[in-house]
Formats: sequence, C-alpha cells, structure tokens
Amino acid sequence: MPILKFPPLVQADENGLLAIGGDLSIDSLLLAYMHGIFPWPINDEYPLAWFSPDPRGLIELKDFHLPRSLKKFLKKCDYQITYNQAFKEVMLKCQELTNRTDQDGTWITEEILKAYHDLFLAGFAYSVECWSDGELIGGLYGVKINRYFSGESMFYRKENASKVVLYSLCQKLDELGVEFLDTQMVTPVVASLGGREMDRDEFIKRLQSAIARPLESDF
Repeated sequence: MPILKFPPLVQADENGLLAIGGDLSIDSLLLAYMHGIFPWPINDEYPLAWFSPDPRGLIELKDFHLPRSLKKFLKKCDYQITYNQAFKEVMLKCQELTNRTDQDGTWITEEILKAYHDLFLAGFAYSVECWSDGELIGGLYGVKINRYFSGESMFYRKENASKVVLYSLCQKLDELGVEFLDTQMVTPVVASLGGREMDRDEFIKRLQSAIARPLESDF
C-alpha cells in the first residue's frame, strides 16, 4: 500500500533519518521527493529508511564551476553523452560500485532497482550515459518532477567520466530552465563543480517552486 503521509521534517535525527518502513511504489516515491525526502536502504536485511538531511547538498547551475583541468580534458576526450538510453544498465553499474568488498552490501538493493526502473518507465526518472568506443564508462540516474531534478547515484570506469556526466547534465538542465540540481550530499566531485550546502527549510522552498513549474521541453 502506498505511503499516505510522512512525519514532519523537523522530526528527522542529526543524520537526516526521518522514517522507517513503507514501500517503494511510484506514488510513495513521488510523495517523498515532493517533500524533500528520499529512500536510502541500509541493506536487504534492514527495513527501508527514509532521509531528509539538513543541510542539503545541491549545485546552483548559475554557480557551476568548470575546473580548468576538466575544461582541457573535455577538448581532447572522445566521450559521448546520451540521455535515457541505458537506464537499467546505469543502475546496475552503480550497484556494482556500491557493492565493493569493503562495504556491508549495497544500498541499491533489488527492490531499489525495480522501483526506480518503474519510476523511469512512468516518466519520473532519468539517466545520463557516458560512452567511449561503444563502452558504457560512466553514468548517473535520478528523479525528475517538472523543474526539480535529484541525482541519486553515479559511477565511472574511465578518467573523469563522472565529472563529464555531471557537467553534461548541468548544461542540459540549464538549457531547460532548471535552476539547481539536488545532489542530496556534497561529495568531492560535486564540490569540485561548485556544489554547496543549503539549509533544509530554504531547500524545501526551492523544491516546491521547481515542482510547481512544468518544463516546456524535456530530455
């Protein structure tokens, strides 16, 4: 049964943990993202966990920073970028990356794989793929609701592929009139491209504004 309501965000703990349990139906996922909440399973043996961290990580597209080294790399590399051409493959590669031997399983469980693929088929998820000589060497998948975009996970197999993916996505979002990319947290890669943290209350205001404005065109 779809989740009907989440607790108030102020009830999240210091790690952003807000709720335990529930399902990953399309309706439940959309309800979560529309309120600044996302699922982050610990592993297959624990109940589903829902998070809303404070502060929140994001990239303001107007403040996007293209490092000089990446600019030089882009001029000489032969990488090709596509959108929504290999969604499931990107998720599987991300799952492999998060299932390293130094970690206790992966948060991209089989349940997560199915749920986000269903969301993709319903038109609320997307993927960005990076290719070299026909090989998938990098990618990112996430959730989109009108002008709101949330990056969920990404992977790379060759030099700078994840940065090229993020750069290409931010360019595309800017062309579409999107103001920011929700990164949930600020990783070193996100920080290198201008990512920063924002108070959750301010983030929610921006989120609600983005959701209320449909895109004139899509990927």
